[in-house]
Amino acid sequence: MKKILFYLLIGTSFIAQSCINANEDPVPVIPSEGVSVDPFVNGSAQPNQVWIDLSDINAQNGQPKQTFNNRVSWDLAFYSGNEFKVVLNTSIMMASAKIPNSTDIEKVKESDVKNLKDEVQVADFNPNNVKYIDDVKGNFPSGSTAIEEINADASANAVYLVNLGRELYTGTIAPGSTITGGDERGWMKVQIVRQGDGYKVKYGQLNATGKEIKEVEVKKNKAYNYTFFSLKNNQEVAIQPEKNKWDICFTVFTNIIPSVGSYINADFVATNTMGNVGAYEVKVASSAMVDTFNKFKKESVDDSKLVYNDHRVIGGNWRELGPDGSKIKGDVFYVIKDASGAYYKLRFVKITNDKGERGHPTFMYKAL
Repeated sequence: MKKILFYLLIGTSFIAQSCINANEDPVPVIPSEGVSVDPFVNGSAQPNQVWIDLSDINAQNGQPKQTFNNRVSWDLAFYSGNEFKVVLNTSIMMASAKIPNSTDIEKVKESDVKNLKDEVQVADFNPNNVKYIDDVKGNFPSGSTAIEEINADASANAVYLVNLGRELYTGTIAPGSTITGGDERGWMKVQIVRQGDGYKVKYGQLNATGKEIKEVEVKKNKAYNYTFFSLKNNQEVAIQPEKNKWDICFTVFTNIIPSVGSYINADFVATNTMGNVGAYEVKVASSAMVDTFNKFKKESVDDSKLVYNDHRVIGGNWRELGPDGSKIKGDVFYVIKDASGAYYKLRFVKITNDKGERGHPTFMYKAL
């Protein structure tokens, strides 16, 4: 555990994940089955979330459809299913806590949450603060959320202190390194109640009163997992594609180590478990990666290994960080089953571009 913590502290501490040298892929990139894909993560600060539909192929170039957004463009995601759940944007280190004995947002002042602000933090390796982030498995609607499920009784819904996380880092980043957060985005107080089959949100700066407190209605859209909203920009924003039209997402992610606390996971790949996408990891001998990958067919799939209740199956497990730098793991690839029942095999071949800059991953995949 000490070694794990050492690598995390030098590689993922608070807002940065760095390495000494961004090594080349340890496995020679030789011809293998599959289409080569470069997700538009867009550089070492990893500014984009990239949603990829493996089955939506461009007939001209054979590439799967990519939808991307700047990851600071939203703050809250409102669940569109039967339950009334609200999810934080953990890609920018958001966190939230119920303000004790508060049901009137007008009465909450900054002085009331002074001590609470010290606790509602992310990536400080304090295990007690895990309760201020959402279920890291992405197990919604059943999983826990920092903002409790919205009660049908409007008076039972508390006011929440919301840590808006971090802006994108805009400074210089050394080759092979990544810095996943910049300046603090500040704090807001937020109160959410049900509004018919949707939500009503009140929010504002911590000392806001009267007309300074904004109020907006957010409706559910059953075609999507969530409706996304920007508290900073006071508007709904288009983020994810429709719930059955994406399979994997490249993003920054707030993850945890049990009994240790939260940390920032760069180069993260989430599977769309909310859209019934399953995945599992295949362990192979690194010396035989390409040959094993090429020979892996549909009949090789073990459906019993597919994971549908944790979107971290790929996560950051496709690469490794340490004192010798960052590199692709040459001994794993992944099997993915999409919502329509189609199977794919997928392996990673790059973590940097030709200049050694992070945030330029490449993977290869093929339908089985």
